[in-house]
Parts: sequence; C-alpha cells; structure tokens
Amino acid sequence: MSRKRHKPEEIVAKLRQVDVLVSQGQSVADAVRSIGVTEVTYYRWRQEYGGLKSDQVRRMKELELENQRLRKAVADLTLDKLILAEAAKGNF
Repeated sequence: MSRKRHKPEEIVAKLRQVDVLVSQGQSVADAVRSIGVTEVTYYRWRQEYGGLKSDQVRRMKELELENQRLRKAVADLTLDKLILAEAAKGNF
C-alpha cells in the first residue's frame, strides 16, 4: 500500500469530519477509520493542526518554509564569516 501525503487543507477537513462523526455518536476509532487514517496519525494531526482554520494552516506552512530558508542563509553566512576570520588570522 502506497503512502499518501495529505495537504494541510485536507488534514484540517478530515479533522473536522472526525469531529462531526464523533458528535453524531460514533466512536473516535470508527470515525478515524472512516477517513482512512490510523489513530496515531489522527492524534498527531490533531496535536499539530487542531483548532486551526485552512488559511491559518497554509500561512503556518509558508512561515515554516521561510524560516527554514532563513536558517540556511544564516548558517551559510556564519560559515563564510568563520572562513574569513581563519584566513585573517594567517595574514598577521
């Protein structure tokens, strides 16, 4: 069975679907099975995305990507600075 990567918007929709099914009287296990994921996945998603709306999730993912890009830029610049400092020591 192949694994599927769910988009954040899909995850939020599935979490809402489980909430609706549970409020209609289904058990959490049955509701989770009906959306096609495991209980572990459901609880992991709920911990990460619980209480967020689709637009908030999209913005959070954009910020995470930007943060990752900025961290890489800082790491590259720090390495360049260390190399230049090492080279400057040799000139004196």
